Amino acid sequence: MNEIINYRKMTLDDIDQVLLIEREAFTAPWTREAFEHEMTTNLYSYYIVAETEAKEIVGYCGMWVVMDESHITNVAVAKRMRGHKIGEGLMREAIRVVLDQDVVLMTLEVRVTNDVAKNLYYKLGFQDGGIRKNYYTDTQEDALVMWVEFK
Repeated sequence: MNEIINYRKMTLDDIDQVLLIEREAFTAPWTREAFEHEMTTNLYSYYIVAETEAKEIVGYCGMWVVMDESHITNVAVAKRMRGHKIGEGLMREAIRVVLDQDVVLMTLEVRVTNDVAKNLYYKLGFQDGGIRKNYYTDTQEDALVMWVEFK
């Protein structure tokens, strides 16, 4: 892939493209209303998009930042763009954003079977923190809680 990917804060105008990725990536996708709520009402949310030079959104990452902690809510990359380190770019940008806000801890949940994502998180310094039983409502799959502490 020779495309340059830019990472920036998500806007309401990005929701249509984000929804396409959301529906492609998840069996229980978030709704437009959920994203609109995150963007307009939730004072703790911050969303990042990965965008091509042609202004196509090819991935996104959402998080909540509360005081000195951050929780990743969702990360997804368009199927055709997977394997090009866009997920890593999104996570690195999320980390950069929270470090600018003096966050000291970031957490997330990941399906216990999602080895690709878990390997990325390990690469970024995340550690295993525990299991949330039957966390995913679509399959009742367990979630691995992971966290990273920033020094």
